[in-house]
Amino acid sequence: MNRSVAVVTGAAGDIGRAIAARLAESHDAVVLLDIDAEALRDAVESAGAPERMVPTVCDVTSEESLADAASRAARLGRVRTLVNNAGAARAASLHDTDGEIWRKDCALNLEAPFLCFRAFEGALKESRGSVVNIASVNGLAVYGHPAYSAAKAGLIHLTKLIAVEYGKLGIRANAVAPGTVRTRAWEARAAANPQVFEEAKRWYPLRRIVDPEDVANAVFFLASDQAAAITGVCLAVDCGLTAGQAELAGTFSQSPHY
Repeated sequence: MNRSVAVVTGAAGDIGRAIAARLAESHDAVVLLDIDAEALRDAVESAGAPERMVPTVCDVTSEESLADAASRAARLGRVRTLVNNAGAARAASLHDTDGEIWRKDCALNLEAPFLCFRAFEGALKESRGSVVNIASVNGLAVYGHPAYSAAKAGLIHLTKLIAVEYGKLGIRANAVAPGTVRTRAWEARAAANPQVFEEAKRWYPLRRIVDPEDVANAVFFLASDQAAAITGVCLAVDCGLTAGQAELAGTFSQSPHY
């Protein structure tokens, strides 16, 4: 069977939906994995190519659930692309982070991508496929949410481990690190504070925040043949945030030169 298949975890969320829709342009089928069955149905209905979308309820922290998802995906064709997108953040500060929060954030944001890769490892070897892990700028610098951030930093390193160990088998592994993304969660914050986006934009050199489609475009590129020589990298999709603080740069640029 020569049909190409992409697998996207956390596919019911805004970023996951955008990634799935973009990958439908280059794959015959896209398997949408998510633990929320109702949200999955909504994601398929809103997709640009619903006939290519295959919703699959899956708990990505469960090896048994992932094994079942991998088996279903194999019946559709050759899994060529795996996108580990599922993630969530809880406590905003280290002081507010307890052991349970730490373990849950690490389980979803770091352990789950590892388990997912292992579940699809055989298929990716056969297709000489690509893994794209959705990390975060929080894995590159300190912006709060410590457990989430530590897990995302670990995910970036896991990406490099896969790239180095599995490169000889033709598997490429890369990460995408988004900054603030305009999702429904952020829209909810904006409903409570209409200035939230304007307040966030001041820290970004491009004076805007990331859209889900920006992340999807980066994933599409890294999974494509155009990135055939790229592996083990973390691509920041952050409107320049990690390059430097725009607000501070603006301040310094107005200082007198001696």
